[in-house]
Amino acid sequence: MAKNEKTSPRVARIAARLLKRSGSKKVRAVSASALTQSADRRRKRR
Repeated sequence: MAKNEKTSPRVARIAARLLKRSGSKKVRAVSASALTQSADRRRKRR
């Protein structure tokens, strides 16, 4: 991924919701693409 390709946290949340709920292959593909370009979730330290 290039440095300038970043998905905002808001868009990533929407994409995750659509990926879970949608049955359309096109919507799932776009959602997956947006999530791929988003930052990884950070693990909570204990």
